Order: sequence, then structure tokens, then C-alpha cells
Amino acid sequence: MKVFLVGANGQIGQKLVKLLADSSEHEVTAMIRNPEQAGDLEKIGAQTAVANLEGSVENLAAAVKGHDAIIFSAGSGGSTGSDKTLLVDLDGAVKVMEAAEQSGVERFVMVSALQAHNRENWNEKIKPYYVAKHYADKALEASKLNYTIVRPGGLLNEPGTGKVQAGENLERGSIPREDVAQTVFTALTEENTFKRGFDLTSGEQSISDALKNL
Repeated sequence: MKVFLVGANGQIGQKLVKLLADSSEHEVTAMIRNPEQAGDLEKIGAQTAVANLEGSVENLAAAVKGHDAIIFSAGSGGSTGSDKTLLVDLDGAVKVMEAAEQSGVERFVMVSALQAHNRENWNEKIKPYYVAKHYADKALEASKLNYTIVRPGGLLNEPGTGKVQAGENLERGSIPREDVAQTVFTALTEENTFKRGFDLTSGEQSISDALKNL
């Protein structure tokens, strides 16, 4: 699979670049805003494409053309205002969906947030982020794309355990970023995740078993 990765310089994105580049069955193109970012990514085996989530759908469509799948793991980050969250996490995500449809890229994996689909369970401290994720996910579900929405809990910078819990509705919990990246990587070709979303936290099942048992 030729995989186009949006958010390659994020903490989960960096792990995904390595997983995809090291894989024998996939090739990865990392989307970058600045050509100066290309060197480090190309050193680990990624191709790069210069594009901007705040740019036009046409430019994004040109960048994703020829790929088999898109992974969207971009985020505006905790230090930006709500305006940037709307522009990146919501409008940017929807633009990439529109670009995918225009360019004939059918497979789309979205990294969202735990319980983004249930307003009652949103974290009040980052509510605009949850609003953005909620409506981006809804737009993806309404699209013609073959989507998977992965909704991880609190993200940890700890080594992955390879053991997770996946389900439609999970209690609040946390998970190492490494395990999120591995789950997204595995979900890419796991047919049981097609056209569905799920919460993800640390648990007792292997990643492959957790996805097969959804």
C-alpha cells in the first residue's frame, strides 16, 4: 500500500513513519509544510510531499493522488488557540477527506480522541478540541471513504506494551503513543475495522486480537 501520512512530525506521526517505512508491504509519503523538514524523514525511508492543511483542497488532492490510503494524525497541539484547532483538526481534516474523494483514495484512517462521539463525556478543559474531532469524525462517517476512526485515551510517552483494549465505548484511560501508532498501522489492513470507529486504551489483548474482536 502507498500510504499518505498527514501529521508526520507529530509524536504519533513520527512513530507511524518508522513503522510504515520499515514495513515490507507499505510505502509512506509524509506530508510536510516546509521543504526543510524533508531530510530527516527521507533518512528513515519516507518520501515527502509539501502541502498545507490551511491551503486549498486542490493542492491537497494533487499531493494525495496515486496513494492507496491516508492516515490523518495531525493536530494543532495544546499550545495553540481554538481558532487553530478549528482550522487544523476540523477544516484541515475535512479538506483531506475531500482531496481523497477527488483523487480516488478510498482508505482513510483517522486518529481522533476517546469518546469524541459522545458529547456527555468530553473533557471540559479542551472542549474546542473535542468539538473539532467530533465533527471531523462525523464528516468522515458521512463520506464515501472506507474509514476507520481510532479514538485513543490519554497519550503517554512510555514504551508500548502491545496490549490494548478496543471497543465502541470505553471508560477513561490512557495508552502509550507507541501502542496507538501500532494500532493505526495494524488497522490499515484489518477488514474488521473498516467503516467503524472505536475507543482505544491500554488493556490485556494483543493489538491484532483486539481489532479482530471488535
